[in-house]
Amino acid sequence: MNESTKYKIMKNRELLKGHGSWDIGAEATDQQQKLPGISPVKKPQSRQVIDLPMDFSDVVRKDSLLDLLKTRISHRKYRDQQLTLKELSFLLWSTQGIRRIMDGDPQITFRTVPSAGSRHPLETYLFINQVAGLKPGLYHYLPALCQLECLDADGDFQEELTQGLCGQAFAAEAPVVFVWSAVPYRTEWRYSLKAVKYILLDAGHACENLYLACEAIGCGTCAIGAYDQECMDELLGFLPGPSAEKDYECVVYVASVGKVNS
Repeated sequence: MNESTKYKIMKNRELLKGHGSWDIGAEATDQQQKLPGISPVKKPQSRQVIDLPMDFSDVVRKDSLLDLLKTRISHRKYRDQQLTLKELSFLLWSTQGIRRIMDGDPQITFRTVPSAGSRHPLETYLFINQVAGLKPGLYHYLPALCQLECLDADGDFQEELTQGLCGQAFAAEAPVVFVWSAVPYRTEWRYSLKAVKYILLDAGHACENLYLACEAIGCGTCAIGAYDQECMDELLGFLPGPSAEKDYECVVYVASVGKVNS
């Protein structure tokens, strides 16, 4: 290993400790400076919205946490079978569902997954191929409204998605592909330079809930960290490259979902 590679590895390892410092003299966070935060949820971007069912009692097949933990594995092969809208709604609620909203500046959301400081920087996008009652296309989850909004149902994304997922066609062809983006400033407002570590931890919380929720309803999932950043950001319409704007958004995690043999 040459010295240049060693240096890059050492620099990357600092992410595990979190950037920044709590030392006296460090710049105050925006929260400490009493600057306004931003909303913990994005506003709807489309008029095409679908109300999601919220009664999941008849879709959960396994409700023993011990059994779910014992049988949870990554699945890369899926049956040629649609998910129901109720099953998809359960997976969305399990990974980013809002249980309570507390008014303030900014608002605080309490969800089905933990988040550093309850900042919840993640947004959920879906590339849907096989869900009953939904046209194939790109969708966005609106957790505060318990709705899906259709962003694009006019195109076939499988070729572009395969490219964006570095050739992993099994994922692009899955009935549903979950894509989590981050709106970093939601967390940076409170944690400044340390936010990057917490955002990535939050993504892990959401994906693990997806594994357990899939197992509970007879589906399988596979977490994907190998993707082309620029390609995936472009697919979702995000601005390219780095940015310090408060509304900056980028992809941080992906997972394929489909029915599996139980």
